[in-house]
Amino acid sequence: MSAYKDEDPRVTRIKRSIRVVPDFPKPGIMFQDITTLLLDPQAFKDTVDMFVERYKDKNISVVAGIEARGFIFGPPIALATGAKFVPLRKPKKLPGEVISEEYILEYGRDCLQMHVGAVKAGERALVVDDLIATGGTLCAAMNLLERVGAHVVECACVIELPDLKGRERLNGKPLYVLVESH
Repeated sequence: MSAYKDEDPRVTRIKRSIRVVPDFPKPGIMFQDITTLLLDPQAFKDTVDMFVERYKDKNISVVAGIEARGFIFGPPIALATGAKFVPLRKPKKLPGEVISEEYILEYGRDCLQMHVGAVKAGERALVVDDLIATGGTLCAAMNLLERVGAHVVECACVIELPDLKGRERLNGKPLYVLVESH
């Protein structure tokens, strides 16, 4: 974590606003609940502001939000940076023609889809989600965008669970996180 984030009082407020729910959705999981962050308007604003500050001058043309919590943070970042927002959704949620990317999770397989034509070759994309654990979902999102010729500039998450080593699966793609949780 950078010294900037360590010294920024907004990070402390964000961290304090996230509720950890033990044994949800199953025993042994320490669920990082961002709904409590959303109940704190200042912490929510701080979260969005910190991302916007980082990306406002990076020429991002696409903010791709991963279903469902990437839909919370992605649109305000897109609006503030002048980018379009593209939802990356689970199967059978988008009408019209889609492209799909399957990926493996700790407990099985899943899939992300994106509308055909939503992202053009050469566009600069930011991938947004609330949390990175093992990195499978972020990798699938990047693969989807890169398959249509977009350049993924970075992935941005509110929370990282570094013990699960998801960052290592991103093939060197930069990852920006606001808080770490163990």
